[in-house]
Amino acid sequence: MQDWTPREHYTAEDLVEIIRILRDGENGCPWDKVQTHASIRKNFLEETCEALEAIDADDPVMMQEELGDVLMQVVFHTVIEEERGRFDMEKVCREVCEKLVFRHPNIFASSAAENAGINSWDALKNKEKGRTTLADELDTVPATLPALMRAQKLQKRAARFGCGPEDAADAARTLDSAKAAWDAQQTAENAGELLLAAAGPLANLLACCTVLLYMQTAGRCSYGGYWFACTNLLVGGANLLPLPGLDGAHILHGMFYSLDKRHRI
Repeated sequence: MQDWTPREHYTAEDLVEIIRILRDGENGCPWDKVQTHASIRKNFLEETCEALEAIDADDPVMMQEELGDVLMQVVFHTVIEEERGRFDMEKVCREVCEKLVFRHPNIFASSAAENAGINSWDALKNKEKGRTTLADELDTVPATLPALMRAQKLQKRAARFGCGPEDAADAARTLDSAKAAWDAQQTAENAGELLLAAAGPLANLLACCTVLLYMQTAGRCSYGGYWFACTNLLVGGANLLPLPGLDGAHILHGMFYSLDKRHRI
């Protein structure tokens, strides 16, 4: 049994210490001390979704709790790495602090001197990461993003290299062509091409919000609708249409196969 003196004010350092105690191999919590990155991976996602729900609700009490839960996940994974001797919380904080200073040459003199003439956030990220080609940019888009968000991010990065539709009219023609191909032959690749073709124009149309957010909202309002089916597809792999052998996994594979085929250089 551990002695713990309650604090009037708690800090991030207290949270780190509590996780260390829970992870102690001899006297720690039986559950906490055996967890791994993989075993609590989904917990991170769940806590993040709950924090987003609190933000959407603009509920300060809920936000305080859920942001704390997200912070606990960050600390938990960091303590696992601390135990391995690879990094600790100080290094995590250093990394993000140095990154913020580097990416704001308009605010910090040291960054301004180092990045003279570079004002774009994306250009600063590319310099920091050593990215010089389209392939570099596409390879660093997380595969764990929700599928439609990832498609939009890939398209946005490709557009900076002159790939993809030139304007709204060109995007509309691409969408019409993809729809015609789907109508002619309902395959996973054609379904992927259709979703991909729709992602770009809708992202431009709904400039203040991602298409996925609109789809989620539509899903809440109309559970029997097409948008809800698409939302389930994109976040859970549900069937888009009742077609034998054509499930969400096949369609998503088709969508990203199409992206790779178009933009891999």
